[in-house]
This record gives sequence, structure tokens and C-alpha cells, in this order.
Amino acid sequence: MSLDFKVGDLTIHRIIEQEGAFLPALEALPGLTPEVLAENRHWLAPKALDPQDKLIFCFQSYVVRTPHHTILVDSCIGNDKPRPTRPNWNMKTDDIYMRGLAAAGLRVEDVDFVMCTHLHADHVGWNTRLENGRWVPTFPKARYVFSKKEHDYWAGEHEKTPIPAIGDSVLPIMEAKRAELVSDDHLLGDHVRLLPTPGHTPGHVAICLGRTGEDAVMPGDLMHSPLQARLPELSIRFDTDMSISAKTRRSFLERYCDTKTLCCTAHFPSPSVGRIKRWDDGFRCEMVDG
Repeated sequence: MSLDFKVGDLTIHRIIEQEGAFLPALEALPGLTPEVLAENRHWLAPKALDPQDKLIFCFQSYVVRTPHHTILVDSCIGNDKPRPTRPNWNMKTDDIYMRGLAAAGLRVEDVDFVMCTHLHADHVGWNTRLENGRWVPTFPKARYVFSKKEHDYWAGEHEKTPIPAIGDSVLPIMEAKRAELVSDDHLLGDHVRLLPTPGHTPGHVAICLGRTGEDAVMPGDLMHSPLQARLPELSIRFDTDMSISAKTRRSFLERYCDTKTLCCTAHFPSPSVGRIKRWDDGFRCEMVDG
């Protein structure tokens, strides 16, 4: 399985931190019934569904090399982060992520921009690292690009009830003055543009890549499992607005269906990257391998 994908004048590299069974499908997707799961089990298993009917998720970042910049999209889970509700994330100390960066030929100093599709814990974790008891930017030369709408929403929620991931992985970036708060349709150079995709979170964005914006797209948590492409009305329980996310998902899938655009999913099982094809009244992501 290749971790590198070349499209247009871009190189895209996957940095995998964890992959495996995550949550029971019926728990993760409240609109899913046992009957519908049974109808789809034959094609989901074994890559996207384990024998206990748990959805298999990949947790990963993408590094995009354009002719001008090196961009890291979604900084994954991170080390030393207190995440007591997620044992596999809690106070991690492994070197898997940093070894993945090294395998891509990268040092942390080489990253020009860190872009987050949204600000959930598994998409901001490596924004910071623990140094002498303080959270400091992991990528010391990078500008961190956040949707202003997304940032302001979570900053407000954090003021009401502290959210660990905001406290240890977002606010230190703001305090270090490394953040850029941008509109949901922001352009970064001539190869990167944001696409508003609300629902999972209020300021969630997809990232469109290439000179035309059509070479590749990174939908973040617009969809977590291939089952949500097949049945776009199925929203995950982590969505802030499941109705909006369902509408956004179908619109996104219609937009990229039967195009050449490479869809680099955040959580689909490996190889995680493919092209959107129509499947009856739903869709599938036809995977490619490098």
C-alpha cells in the first residue's frame, strides 16, 4: 500500500497515527438500523467493519506539497494529551506520527502551513507538543490556518465549559501568534482553497487542491465511514447538527461524483483515497492505491 499520491503538480502523503476498530456502527450512526447494517455488511466487511460490527477508522494527516508550499492538513491525535474518554488517545507517548513524518522526508521545520478542517481533538492534536511543561507549536515555522467561524464557536464553548483539545492544542497557537483566522472560502496561494461544509461543526471546511481546485479534495469529517457515502442521510453522533451535515454531505458527493477529483478522506480505512462514483441513489468512494 502506497502512502504517496501524485495528482497534477501536487504530491500528497498520508501520515497515519492509528487505524483500527473504533465504535459500534449502530452507536456511531444513530439513524442506522440493524436491518440496514445487515444489508450492507457484505461490502463493508472486513476493511470498514470488524466482526463485532465496529466501524474501522483511520486517524491520519495529509501532507500536501505544492510548487510553493508544504502544507499539513489535520494534525491528528498528538502525544501527552489528556483524553480520558478515549483510552487509545489518552496521554500517548509513542513515536508513530513523527516516524511517519520522517518517512515522508519531513522535519517539523519544513511545514509552511498547518490547516485544520475543524477543531475536534483528533484533528488538532499535533498542533502542539509538550516542552518543559508548556504547550508549544509543534511546527515552529508554520502558520496555522483556522476557520474564524470554527475558532470563534469553540472558543465560546470553551469559555462556558473547558474543552481539553481547545485548551492544549488551539489556544497555545493563538497565544504564540502563529494562527491565521480566515473566511470559510479562503484562498491560500493558487493551489489551495477552502470550501464551507458545515454540519459536523459550524465552521467545518473541506480543502480543495490544485490550480483549478479540482485535482484533490479533503472532506475532513464530512463523512467518517464508506457507509455514509452509500447512505448520505446517515450522520454520525458527533455532528453538531446532523440534519445540516446530511444535506452538506449529499451536496458534496453530488459535486464530486464521477469527476477526476481525488477524494482524500480523513477516516475511511486504508488506502483512504479514491474517487466518488454514483451507486444507485447514493455513492461510493472507489479507492486508488498511489
